[in-house]
Order: sequence, then structure tokens, then C-alpha cells
Amino acid sequence: MLDLILDSKEQPTLRVLCVGAHCDDIEIGCAATLLALQGRGKRLVIDWVVLSGTAKRRKETGLAMRMLVLAANRGKLLFGDFPDGQFPAAYGEIKDFCERLKRLPGPDLILCHERDDRHQDHRIVNEVIWNTFRDHVILEYEIPKWDGGLGQPIIQTHLRRLIQVLLKGLNHSGQPLMLRGGERDEFETKLLAAHPADRRLLDADGRRLLRDFDQ
Repeated sequence: MLDLILDSKEQPTLRVLCVGAHCDDIEIGCAATLLALQGRGKRLVIDWVVLSGTAKRRKETGLAMRMLVLAANRGKLLFGDFPDGQFPAAYGEIKDFCERLKRLPGPDLILCHERDDRHQDHRIVNEVIWNTFRDHVILEYEIPKWDGGLGQPIIQTHLRRLIQVLLKGLNHSGQPLMLRGGERDEFETKLLAAHPADRRLLDADGRRLLRDFDQ
């Protein structure tokens, strides 16, 4: 599917727009896909948009973007100021915010929340993105949690490269990540929860197994 979407584009630079309701949604939902896209050898520009978040969480998001997106591929990092958990009450303002995203260069691919997500903020973002970008390719990512996010995806991206980045503690430049152990453990746990098949990377005691990445 990604081959069909991206290889059919004739322009030398492809733009990807990632949209999340909260500061960890893009990381959890489509980090592996972003790494896979950057590994294809095409010039990419990735714009990263989050609609809510405190100053502390925004700082974490900036770190995540630097960790997951090559410097040459980084586009805009934009934030909205909408109240967490209250997106339905701000529907009109969120629609206006997303309309302003059209001022960015037109994306070839948009990544946003899935339509069946029952979290009210995620659901509103999905709805507004679809009715704002009517003639674009949109893929929806999952946020696995107690109230849903476990549907039937049409595209599956292997987590090997993503977990390699996390467990070896390196970003794309080979420099140590600025994540403390506890923060990285929490991030890994969330990501692994999204793909139960990759739980073999952690043993019963939670110790990291790196053998797959040393081959």
C-alpha cells in the first residue's frame, strides 16, 4: 500500500502530515511507519501537528520528533491550544485550526487517528481531518487502549527499526537519546502494547533482548 501511494508520485520531495490530538499520539500510533517511510530513499518532509499539550508535554514531543525524524526530513512542528478531553466543545475552533493547516505545502500523505477510536478527542480529530482534506490520501493509525483502538488495519508496519532505535538508545545520527531510563521504559511499553507479536523482544522479567538487532 505504501508503495502504491508513494512510488506513484512524480515529485522529488514527498510531504507527510502527521496529526495527533495529544503529545504522545503520533509517537505511539505511527512512529514505526515514519521510520519506514524515511528508509525508502525518497526525499521526505514530515510536518508534525499536535492539537493540545502543556509546555512540558510539548517539550517531550519536540524530543520525539528529533528522535524519529531525520533533520533533513523535518518540517513544521505545530501545536494547538485545545483543552485535553474537551475537543467536542471546541469543534468549530478545531475545524478552523485544521483549515489553516492548508497553508502548509500540500501533503502527499496524511496520518491521523482512526475513525473508530472512542476517545472523544481522537474521534474529533479524525472527523475534522477527513472533512478538511477531501482530496488527499489519509491513513489512520491506532492508539490501543481500554476503549478501542484494536481494529483491522490494512497496513502493518514492523516495529523492528523503531525498537532498535529505542533499545539501543540511538537516534538517526547515532547520538545517545536524551531519555532517562524510566521515560524510555514507559515509551517502549506503550509501543510494544500496540503490537503483541513483538512482545518476544522483552522476557518475563522485562529485560531487553537485543539479539535480533545484532545479526
